[in-house]
Amino acid sequence: MTGRDISVENEADDSTSQRPPFVISRRDTLKGGAVMVATSMSPGASTAADAAAVQPTLLAVAPSHAVSVRTTINGQPVELEIDARTSLLDLLRERLALTGAKKGCDHGQCGACTVHVDGRRVASCLTLAAKVEGREVLTIEGLSDGDTLHPMQQAFIDHDALQCGYCTPGQIMAAVACVGEGNATSKERIREYMSGNICRCGAYVGIVAAIEDAAAKMRRG
Repeated sequence: MTGRDISVENEADDSTSQRPPFVISRRDTLKGGAVMVATSMSPGASTAADAAAVQPTLLAVAPSHAVSVRTTINGQPVELEIDARTSLLDLLRERLALTGAKKGCDHGQCGACTVHVDGRRVASCLTLAAKVEGREVLTIEGLSDGDTLHPMQQAFIDHDALQCGYCTPGQIMAAVACVGEGNATSKERIREYMSGNICRCGAYVGIVAAIEDAAAKMRRG
């Protein structure tokens, strides 16, 4: 064996002995990947026992508890049984096919699911459907008067206050509430009280202009 061979062999031994614990080398990674590919391609390699060994243990889900809810949605009485854990947003979208309210973040942070409950804006993704028992819910579908758009809906069109439109129903419902709360008196207050509604397209200039326009018409009306 030559001196070069000995030095290379010693370097390999030293690198192995000096490797910090739990550090995986490139060679180990390649070997492991080859084994996984070969195993996955082998007939019958995946068995129920193997799957159980690698799958995390799932916590048992508690049985559903049905509750009866009687409420009024867009002026129409509604009575149905739901799972007690159902959100108002899921009730509207999945059970009643009122898909105007959108599921954006599902954490109450984007405002795309905004609806009114007893005249106050709420994030329907964070509101339990059981909580609207005996209350009145208004969604974007019930905002217009037949074929006549609400002034806020018309203002959003007139001022091009939307792009993709995903957040628009929530923006409009929040904007109507903003006017009703008396907070549409200036651009600054509008921005402040609409800050819970995010427009990822960035149509904020048009949104503020639309609210100012609609607010004047709503006050006169």
